[in-house]
Amino acid sequence: MNESIALRPLDSFVGTFQCWWNRQGEWVEEPNVRRAGESGVQRLSAFSVPLYSKRQTGHLYHSLRYPFGRPTVLREQDALVAIGRLGVRLPKIVFCSARKTAGKWQALLVTESLEGFVSLDAWYQGDARQRWGDAVHRQMLEQLALTLSRLHRGRWEHGCCYPKHIFVKVEECNGQPQVEIALIDLEKSRRRLRVATASRRDVGQLRRHSPAMSPAEWAFFKAAYDQAMAAD
Repeated sequence: MNESIALRPLDSFVGTFQCWWNRQGEWVEEPNVRRAGESGVQRLSAFSVPLYSKRQTGHLYHSLRYPFGRPTVLREQDALVAIGRLGVRLPKIVFCSARKTAGKWQALLVTESLEGFVSLDAWYQGDARQRWGDAVHRQMLEQLALTLSRLHRGRWEHGCCYPKHIFVKVEECNGQPQVEIALIDLEKSRRRLRVATASRRDVGQLRRHSPAMSPAEWAFFKAAYDQAMAAD
């Protein structure tokens, strides 16, 4: 006999580090090893909203402020908070913390899934352009330009500005399709001294990793981006 499993609302789960560390889900990004640390992402589906749990052990970044290393999810949390204030759509943080156990850092970043969104890779590889038509595709490129301009005008660089880290959602509003863009994976994001530095690196990275975007589509996006960057 099949038994239904009630999904737990998020606010019913009082999260401590050990509680979240004990929760296991399906690996959507297998742990990758870098130097002495590892990092991976699991999908937790026992909640009313699916969650993604980034789990790290000994996965650190070093800087002048943190010469002995700091868990990278804490830097990502800082970026999520700061970039969210710029009006950029990002995954909502559910839990983030780190602890040192037996001399080794363990860190967690749990975020809500972006329901209804697909990656920009999936947009181009699937039937989205055919389904929604050219007008919505142009709207998508304009919204992408606006989102990245908000990021860069705030002097933030994404750092991994690949199509798989850019998400798109189209919803009908009063009979008209509306496009929304969201960004994920801000682990390498950082604040730059100059707008031009943040812009140049991300835009160049996106161009190199967007072979599905035709030259005409890229030119349309770039024109919209330049206009947004120049706005008062």
